[in-house]
Amino acid sequence: MTDQLQIERSAQSWAFTLNRPDKMNALNSPLVEALLQGVGDAHASGARMLVFQGVGRNFSAGFDQGDLDSQSDADLLLRLVRVETLLHLVASSPCLTVAFAHGRNFGAGVDLFAACRHRYSAADASFRMPGLRFGLVLGTRRFGDVVGYAKAREILEQTRQMSATEAADIGLVTRLVEADGRADAVAEALQVATLLDPTTQQHLYRVLERERPDQDLADLVRSASRPGLKSRILAYMSER
Repeated sequence: MTDQLQIERSAQSWAFTLNRPDKMNALNSPLVEALLQGVGDAHASGARMLVFQGVGRNFSAGFDQGDLDSQSDADLLLRLVRVETLLHLVASSPCLTVAFAHGRNFGAGVDLFAACRHRYSAADASFRMPGLRFGLVLGTRRFGDVVGYAKAREILEQTRQMSATEAADIGLVTRLVEADGRADAVAEALQVATLLDPTTQQHLYRVLERERPDQDLADLVRSASRPGLKSRILAYMSER
């Protein structure tokens, strides 16, 4: 495990805190692998609720683009596959999943937020998914499931930023919660998480949430394996 991820465990709830404040909690390989391991361990422990949050100025800036110079298209593809694997693991979790967003959030960070069932946001938060600017389809279908396909298409085609208020209006954010209200929100969510027995809760999630891991992964790989991924990302970064 890495110190880039802090984990607090109890019998019923595990909290995962992204701890790369100097990098806006961007998702590099060690952090993604730590999340995959941690979420898997939480599932094995029989936890009823998972909480995701970030320290510093924001929840997550998404896919870490800081070391692109040393990476090939193939390296980037593998990293993206691992991110999609994480998103599916969270979205299909047998636990109630809770995320808290604040500050500026981008790309895979927004996808991780959207993969959770209870999505709380501070009023200062913003959300933007620019991946289509460099041809990347990641978390796209899942975002459409959350906000509706017409609204998802409008936002993703424009790759525009959403405020917390707009995100709440369209259903990406379930409730606005400031930092001083997080403890109460977690306590309320834990009551919900433990109201049903585990088997019934998992059955409910399976019936209502139709994850399509094979199709989602195939869509990602098709988009990311097109030659020139690294060049497209670098071109996007130069335009910002």
